[in-house]
Amino acid sequence: MASRARGLRLPEDLERDLERERRLRGGPSFSELAVSLLREAVRMRRVPGIYFVDGLDGRRAAVWGTGLEVWEIIRSYREVGEDYERLKAAYPWLSESQLGAALSYYRLYPEEIDARIERDERWTPESVYREFPFLRPGSAGSSRV
Repeated sequence: MASRARGLRLPEDLERDLERERRLRGGPSFSELAVSLLREAVRMRRVPGIYFVDGLDGRRAAVWGTGLEVWEIIRSYREVGEDYERLKAAYPWLSESQLGAALSYYRLYPEEIDARIERDERWTPESVYREFPFLRPGSAGSSRV
């Protein structure tokens, strides 16, 4: 993706916080971290009720107060034929605003959510056992023998 250089004056305390975060995460450059955090901030502002969680494959959008990531709700939405009433019935403990946040986020950022759903759908029992052999029932590291 093309980018443009911009001058930005940061308060010293914010610069220290960013530098500390960069060191703790051990990887991204200062600019990459700032871009990532700005991107999340803009998305959270555009879709109230969304926040971001760390996962094995990076940061992902989730819905406040649910313990659910957006992609999980959208996958369910597809499974019920994109019928909002059936989605509400599938998640009776979620409020309309929580479901609305997930759907709104998806409408704004479909490529991100579609890619996450596709990654999840590629997992089969055999691919999981190939990647994590200790999970296979009866293996030395398995809790089930």
